[in-house]
Amino acid sequence: MSGKQVGWATAQGMKRRLFLQLPLAAAAFALEARTAELGRPEKGFKVEAQRDRYAEELLIMGGRFDCKVSGRDTAGDLCIYHTIREAKGGPALHRHHQQDEWFYVMQGEFLCKVGEDTFNLRPGDSAFGPRKVPHAFAKISEGEAQMLVLFQPAGSIEEFFKEISKLGKDIPANQEVVMKALCERHGMEVVGPPLKLPRYS
Repeated sequence: MSGKQVGWATAQGMKRRLFLQLPLAAAAFALEARTAELGRPEKGFKVEAQRDRYAEELLIMGGRFDCKVSGRDTAGDLCIYHTIREAKGGPALHRHHQQDEWFYVMQGEFLCKVGEDTFNLRPGDSAFGPRKVPHAFAKISEGEAQMLVLFQPAGSIEEFFKEISKLGKDIPANQEVVMKALCERHGMEVVGPPLKLPRYS
């Protein structure tokens, strides 16, 4: 190959590499712009025990839900709730189309179903519910129970909980009907009834 041909081939290779790099740079710039637009906090923050991130009170589904990390804090990447529950039972079997969900038990005992698997969760135990996989949980112990629930990404879960609060503080009867349209508006689908409580509970 002559020097002229080598020079031409080198130039073409550089053009190809530049062509491939441009979309990556554009994507990185768009992501950076989106993050800046949504606005992440530049400082950390503390949320006190028994308090909500925004001093709101959500009494829903037989317990209280306190937001500890909001989607507004993470540019929509995740949201964390601390739920203190008095009533036994829990939500209907459902799935999130675009969100993973993680449960961490702090107090009491819960039953958690993810897909075909059912887990008994006690303090220190956790369970992971991948997006698109049906899941549900139910409080089965006596007295107060507490659990952390994480949603990734946050989606519109905060708005969903605020809408649920309009239904009252108790676990709604006939959730498969009552919750159907509400879940669909927030990227979820009710696919079955709530979990049956064990006979001893």
